[in-house]
Amino acid sequence: MQISRYSAPEFDPYGDQRQTDTDDGWLAPVATAPLEASLSLPGSKSLTNRELVLAALADGPSVLRAPLWSRDSELMIEALRALGTGIEPVSGDGEYGPDLRITPAAELTGSTTIDCGLAGTVMRFLPPVAALALGPTTFDGDEYARKRPMSGVVEGLHGLAVDLDDDGRRTLPFTVHGTGRVAGGALEIDASASSQFVSALLLSAARFDAGLDLRHVGDRVPSAPHIEMTIATLAARGVEVRTPEAGRWIVEAGPIRAIDVDIEPDLSNAAPFLIAALVAGGTVAVTGWPAVTTQVGAQLIDLLPRFGAEVELDGDRLTVRGGGVDGGIRGVDLDLSEAGELAPNLVALAALANTPSRITGIGHIRHHETDRLAALATEINGLGGHVTELEDGLLVEPAPLRGGAWRAYADHRMATSGAILGLAVPGVVVDDIGTTSKTLPQFPQLWERLLA
Repeated sequence: MQISRYSAPEFDPYGDQRQTDTDDGWLAPVATAPLEASLSLPGSKSLTNRELVLAALADGPSVLRAPLWSRDSELMIEALRALGTGIEPVSGDGEYGPDLRITPAAELTGSTTIDCGLAGTVMRFLPPVAALALGPTTFDGDEYARKRPMSGVVEGLHGLAVDLDDDGRRTLPFTVHGTGRVAGGALEIDASASSQFVSALLLSAARFDAGLDLRHVGDRVPSAPHIEMTIATLAARGVEVRTPEAGRWIVEAGPIRAIDVDIEPDLSNAAPFLIAALVAGGTVAVTGWPAVTTQVGAQLIDLLPRFGAEVELDGDRLTVRGGGVDGGIRGVDLDLSEAGELAPNLVALAALANTPSRITGIGHIRHHETDRLAALATEINGLGGHVTELEDGLLVEPAPLRGGAWRAYADHRMATSGAILGLAVPGVVVDDIGTTSKTLPQFPQLWERLLA
């Protein structure tokens, strides 16, 4: 089966988010035969939102080709527009929507409110941008967004003498009183709760009067590859980030070059589809796989064989072959400190394995869209599984699973994890499959066509 490009009479960035088969949610399809599927995926959320910020701060117009159209990217687009950036769709041959032309504002303006939704990239990347705008900018978001860690950004801006009013909470909501400039200079922050604290400051640093000499103090920074992604996107625009020692990043003041950028497919969003080959058996291929990338989803090439998959990369086509649950899925002992966003889908796979798994280095994902460790343990155990929370991970032991309700907690990775389990367990009902619109609006259609 070949999964073709997304098609509709007119492009709809949120696709068809119907709740099918039950009034209580989305009945996850069961795999009744080995798979033989090939698909392409929309652009990377992490790259799209970084490039949107850099394009808004650049020295001229930029075009993003094949960007992601999803709730997170649209929240970023609307936020940058509110600060005065010109952003408009332009014709392109992208499979999942139009390209984007970004025209920087002559002068960024505040006096606005930004809805962050549940997007960490919006709530963390944009306060330093708002500090470069004239006027107050208030940040708020979904209910759970107020629980997500923001201390590294808040304290970082305080350390740069930016007037930020948060009533001492170190969380949303808060107001940045921009003056049109940030002095910059030396700064220390604790980024052990999120690598996005570092990326947030680096993305705007070249526009600070004295650049930035940033030091991390505290435990190791999780998801370090995301910082490397930020450094690479800056380098492509002529901004050098020097790292004279671990945990220190230096950016000189200077222009951010306007360039046209091709956005890579989202490799983390490939995870549930590739995992499906292990659960259902057969093969699943993802096309457009980049030869060189900073995305943590690239680690799937090494991670999936540990569960028993055969993985082959031929040009830009990555193929995964698995034997299905009857053929045996191996348990694993993994440290996912660099790839925490893959953890929910891999934990779902581990719940179907025939030997125990210990997945650690992911304590920081308690502070993602939801407390993912507690959510995974609760939902898998609710289906008859045996998952124990550890200080920084999960112990997953084999247990027969049964159908039942699966709560997504407004978390796209939790929703896709429920779909993975539903391949092998009849009757899994995901309460809110529409939450996948955060990064992959077309997930329900692609998933069902995967099994067609």
